[in-house]
Amino acid sequence: MNSPEARVQMTTETAEAAQRALTGSDGIEVRWIMPEGFFELPFEADDLDELADQLVALAKQALPGADEEVQLQYAAMCAAHYDEFIEAGVQYAGFVNTEVDGVRCTATVNVSLMDLDERAGRNPAGFLATTMRHLGLGQVDEVQLPCGPAVTCVGNRASNVDGVLTQSGQDEPIWTSFIQVQIPLSNGTVLVLEMGTPTVEGWDVFSAMFAGIVKSVRLFDDSGGPLVMPG
Repeated sequence: MNSPEARVQMTTETAEAAQRALTGSDGIEVRWIMPEGFFELPFEADDLDELADQLVALAKQALPGADEEVQLQYAAMCAAHYDEFIEAGVQYAGFVNTEVDGVRCTATVNVSLMDLDERAGRNPAGFLATTMRHLGLGQVDEVQLPCGPAVTCVGNRASNVDGVLTQSGQDEPIWTSFIQVQIPLSNGTVLVLEMGTPTVEGWDVFSAMFAGIVKSVRLFDDSGGPLVMPG
């Protein structure tokens, strides 16, 4: 599936709780609220040099106590994800670092727009749920959000942590717990929001935070009128 063209408004700095927005094909605008404390990866750059400068600035904000070499390595690690972002249709990517019961925890939140499978028919949420169950991605449920029907998936996946972030200096395997929410839109696309964390101690805090983000999603037409997806 290919991601539709979209415009995203965001900054690379942490901020107080603030509205984020993107506009996909056929004029459906998506708005949601991000809580304070998130670092947001830049998606607005004229060229690779500007993107590199923005990522270095972000690394300095995210790792203020680290030496310059580590900050540069962190910026390079972030840059390495952009091909994956493009392939997955990611339009927003942010992360937060915090302490939960004295344990340093981190979580990421990504927002994507993907094409809806043409076989989805008149019950796209049901089709998405059936597909996700067939793939065995995790615990799948259908829910009703203020903006319309959606599908949730809670699961775990294996990934690698870059050596720049590990004590050994080597890439290390780690399990990431995630919640993914897919919201089918009437323009033939699917809005996908996902929270992931490798820190078990932060799961309850991050999942509650993510629930608030998902419930804040609102849809609008090209005239600014509110939309609720049928179903």
